[in-house]
Amino acid sequence: MSEHREPAAASPTAANPEIVELTENVAGSQYYSADLAPIPASDRKWGTRDLAMLWISMSACIPTYMLASSLIDIGMDWKQAVLTIFLGNCIVLVPMIMNAHAGTRYGIPFPVYCRASFGIRGANVPALMRALVACGWFGIQTWIGGIALHTLLQRLWFPGWRTAETLPGLDITVPQLACFLAFWLLNVFVVWRGMESIRLLLNIKAPLLILLGLVLLAWAYYEAGGFGPMLSQRSQFAPGGAKEGQFWTFFFPALTANVSFWATLSLNIPDFSRFAYSQRAQALGQIVGLPPTMALYSFIGVAVTSATVVIYGAPIWDPVLLLEKFSSPLALVIAMLALGVATLATNIAANVVGPANDFAHLWPKRISFRMGGLITGLLGIVIQPWRLLANASVYIDKWLIGYSLLLGACGGVLIADYFVIRRARLDLPALYRSSGTYWYRGGFNPWALVALTAGILPCLPGFAVTAGLLDAATIDPSGLWRQIYSYAWFVSFAVSFVGYVVLMKAFSKERRTGNAVP
Repeated sequence: MSEHREPAAASPTAANPEIVELTENVAGSQYYSADLAPIPASDRKWGTRDLAMLWISMSACIPTYMLASSLIDIGMDWKQAVLTIFLGNCIVLVPMIMNAHAGTRYGIPFPVYCRASFGIRGANVPALMRALVACGWFGIQTWIGGIALHTLLQRLWFPGWRTAETLPGLDITVPQLACFLAFWLLNVFVVWRGMESIRLLLNIKAPLLILLGLVLLAWAYYEAGGFGPMLSQRSQFAPGGAKEGQFWTFFFPALTANVSFWATLSLNIPDFSRFAYSQRAQALGQIVGLPPTMALYSFIGVAVTSATVVIYGAPIWDPVLLLEKFSSPLALVIAMLALGVATLATNIAANVVGPANDFAHLWPKRISFRMGGLITGLLGIVIQPWRLLANASVYIDKWLIGYSLLLGACGGVLIADYFVIRRARLDLPALYRSSGTYWYRGGFNPWALVALTAGILPCLPGFAVTAGLLDAATIDPSGLWRQIYSYAWFVSFAVSFVGYVVLMKAFSKERRTGNAVP
């Protein structure tokens, strides 16, 4: 991919003198630290290629490979499944690019970006919401990487691991736990090396896993003499199918789940776009990197799994279990190492960078980016991620859709504030001061918190019923709350967006400079 790099002087931030003077003006503030400071235009080296590689690297992963499986399980054919995935990522791309704008323009990370709408202290609310979700994802990806390592060692040297007993209360074996922790340590090591090592890892991983996926696709086609029966399987929603006429009932929850898949990054994308040298680079890089890769890699998962029906007599959705069946030890080692590197890169970029900044924001003078990354890792263990992957219902209905009601509401407030209320203009030094524009009332913007709560509340009854916390017959006999929950991200985003605009315009003193005093 070729691209023209704009000169630094053309960057919106190059003409922004606040960045140059900021360190001298606010360095003594308890809300300032080197990790949270704006990135000067001269230090922004990420172009279109880097942002595209970021998304290719994060999207080409095992959860993406397996994503279409749940949609086919509920009755879709492969075309409907892949199209739903592609559409969901096109939708989430819109808030992704919009939130990235502030990072590129001002060089600020996500928690600092939140200060404009939620207040200097109130920014910890959305930051911690996003951070805790990321800890869950960190644990999931680390578990997947650990299982790949476990599978490799078991196949080559420790066949006795197959009969290992599970640990009481954990439901996993000692070898599984050991491999999980070993892969965890590798993640922490890379985080400790800093952002440049992460960028290098992403640029290595992106072509590596795409190549691995295409090789796997070619192998499956050759071994099966085609792609097998799954690609010719009719949708259960088609006339005469088991779920005839019910397509839209299943489609919208599936679409919400796919929007939720990257809802975390749609918020904290400023953590990456702050390193981009132009808005064109961040927008084009994300457009090129995200939806096409998600669609391609999910199709590879469907096609290869379809071929396994012919080759092995049953569908094998998990690529780790599929690679275990390779007869060549060398091929197994290469494939598992590639899978490990791929999972490592996705995990760190998607699930460590953001929460590390979020935890650092809690106590800027004491918690560094590295320490924030370590906290993320520890919580990723405590959450016991193997339980989130127990079955499709837990993973999609309770996990993916469940956290989307929180992140959708956060996104609604952020985008409404930055684009509608402030017209993309921020007072940069005030983002680091305990007085002035973004201090609001004691460091909190009450209207942002009200709008956030208003966005979350309509989805809570449906979540409680879906999670089994409340009885559906008593609380939701008509199914209304569960239907609203099926649209959780869309509902929470829309309610918080509209609510925030109405509250700020009705009850705050707003000026074009971005000052807002409730």
